[in-house]
Amino acid sequence: MKQLANASIVTRDVIDLAHETKNVYESIAIISKRARQVSTKMKEELSQKLSEFATKEDNLEEIFENREQIEISKYYERMPKPSMMALEEFIEGKVYFRKPDEEVL
Repeated sequence: MKQLANASIVTRDVIDLAHETKNVYESIAIISKRARQVSTKMKEELSQKLSEFATKEDNLEEIFENREQIEISKYYERMPKPSMMALEEFIEGKVYFRKPDEEVL
């Protein structure tokens, strides 16, 4: 997964988030739902990559010698948090959202 957001902390004006939805709370709810989606996808990717290293028997030596597994874990630890990635996507207009109560049937 490529990094979409800056890993550093940036102060943002919460009112600016309301431009798209006209409601700060609605914008934050959309961002939080997107963050959960991003988090789930990241967890699935990490689990899939780490499952390649899984063995049926536990061997203490393998635990300490598996540098690739450690590097993969460190890579995911250094990535921006899902909430920051979701916020960046929302600000850049890359998040699709809709209001079911406003849809015409």
